[in-house]
Amino acid sequence: MFNDSLPVAILAGGLATRMRPLTETFPKALLEVAGEPFVAHQLRSLARQGVQEVVLCLGYRGEMVEEFVGDGAAFGVDVTCVYDGEVLLGTAGALRRALPHLGEAFFVLYGDSYLTCDFRAVQRTFEDSGLDALMTVYRNDGRFDSSNVLFEENRIVAYEKSGDTPGKRHIDYGLGVLSAKLLDAVPADQPHDLELVYQEALAEGRLVAHEVHERFFEIGSFDGLEETDTFIRTQRNREAA
Repeated sequence: MFNDSLPVAILAGGLATRMRPLTETFPKALLEVAGEPFVAHQLRSLARQGVQEVVLCLGYRGEMVEEFVGDGAAFGVDVTCVYDGEVLLGTAGALRRALPHLGEAFFVLYGDSYLTCDFRAVQRTFEDSGLDALMTVYRNDGRFDSSNVLFEENRIVAYEKSGDTPGKRHIDYGLGVLSAKLLDAVPADQPHDLELVYQEALAEGRLVAHEVHERFFEIGSFDGLEETDTFIRTQRNREAA
C-alpha cells in the first residue's frame, strides 16, 4: 500500500451491448459478481492498492451506479461521478470531461476490468520514464482475447484493436497512466476514442510500456463474467481461511 497514489479514472459509461440481455435495464458496473455488484469489488481492490481518489466516468444508466456507490466511503475510497451528458463521449471524450477532477496525471482503468497487478510499480515506471502516457501490456498469445499489441525489446511497436500487424502476442491489460496535457487535443464534449490517444502518443514517442505477468479478469463477455466470479470467490475464501 502507498499513500501517494495517483487518482484513478474508471471508464464505465458504455452501453455494454455485448452483455445484453443482462444490461438492458442496468449498467455493466452493477452486474452481479460473487454476490455483489462488480463495481464494489473493483473499488475495494483499488483501496487495497492504496488508491484514495476515484473518478467514475459514467454514461448509460450512470445514475444507478452513483446511487449504489455514493461517495465511495463504504468501499474505502473517495468517489466523484462525472457524466458524459446527452451524447456518449467514448473513452477519451469521457476522460477529457473528467479532467478537472483528475489533476496533472492519473491512472485509467476500464470499467469492466479486475486487475491484480502492482499499481505502485506501474506508477513508478510512468514517473521514471518522464513521458506522458503508459500502457500496461500482458503476454496474451490470443488466449483471453485478441492480442492487440506488438511488444518487442520492452517497448510497444504497434497498438491497434483490429488489424493484422504480424507478431502481436501482447494485449492492452486494461490499466494505463496519462498526463492530463496528453488530452489537450481531444475535442471537448465530442466522442473520441482512447485508442487514438495511445496511438498518437506512440507515434510521438510519448508512450512507455509496463509489462505485467498476472492475467486480467473482465466482465465484458459472458465467459469473462463467469471466470471473474470464480476468481473473486476463490480469492475471498483464501483470504478468510
